[in-house]
Amino acid sequence: MNAPINNDWLAADNESPETAHDKAMKIERETHKLEKRLCRQMGQAISDFNMIEAGDRVMVCMSGGKDSYGMLDILLKMQARAPVDFELIAVNLDQKQPGFPADVLPTYLQNLGVKFHIETQDTYSIVKDKVPEGKTMCSLCSRLRRGILYKVARELGCNKLALGHHRDDMLQTFFLNMFFGGKLKGMPPKLVSDNGEFMVIRPLAFVAEADLTRWAAHREFPIIPCTLCGSQENLQRKQIGNMLREWQKKHPGRIENMFAALQNIVPSHLMDHKAHDFKNLKTTGVPMPDGDTAFDEESFTEPTLPGIQVISMAS
Repeated sequence: MNAPINNDWLAADNESPETAHDKAMKIERETHKLEKRLCRQMGQAISDFNMIEAGDRVMVCMSGGKDSYGMLDILLKMQARAPVDFELIAVNLDQKQPGFPADVLPTYLQNLGVKFHIETQDTYSIVKDKVPEGKTMCSLCSRLRRGILYKVARELGCNKLALGHHRDDMLQTFFLNMFFGGKLKGMPPKLVSDNGEFMVIRPLAFVAEADLTRWAAHREFPIIPCTLCGSQENLQRKQIGNMLREWQKKHPGRIENMFAALQNIVPSHLMDHKAHDFKNLKTTGVPMPDGDTAFDEESFTEPTLPGIQVISMAS
């Protein structure tokens, strides 16, 4: 005979029903704050970089990962409250990876009621054939995927492509370029495509990966793991990601400060003579409005950028 159900079953061991209710309310409040933050940060990115305009037809690139699910989810919320009309079309490229659950995304998108297109191209076989065992596949896979997505955007009449890269991706790219490419170059929030035909936008530019992880868990997105790049442990990007997480753990706020630095560039205090005209630099006899900054290598002031929280750190 089944035991009678009572309120005690709703609480954890040694926990009263009132405590369980309080915890549930706290989770609900935190989730509401998270949703507001995600919408605010995406709205800021769209506004700051003029990502979406009236009449745009935006192709939302869906990989089946938490980031692209989150991007579409928040874009739909922004679309409902936006001051201008624009279209969203979700597009997934089925690369014929072994074991790829081809029904997951179409079912999710159909239930969501959003326009979508599934493009099937066997890039998996090409990458596996061309890239030697043990070598990273990202470069070739990315080039193949990019060309296909441009073709699909053209066929669907889309003028913009939205990618799901977030704040942490942008920082990782900056350090990858600095450590391995010898360039101070990041991942721009908005750029013209290689062929000059489309505008590529990254609406999650201000969003932290940790927030997307929490949102994905809350929304219970049907995540599809990548058996190509996701399974490669020797990726330089993974190493950089681990480095940044370790820094953040030891020095909370470091990631926020580094991300703010990407938006607060001072070319005159770097060494690129193409970005700053050092050759023709001349004395003026007029004091600088900000005072003497020639020897300020040990003097740090926190940047004040709209929407970016900068946290002080001890050296």
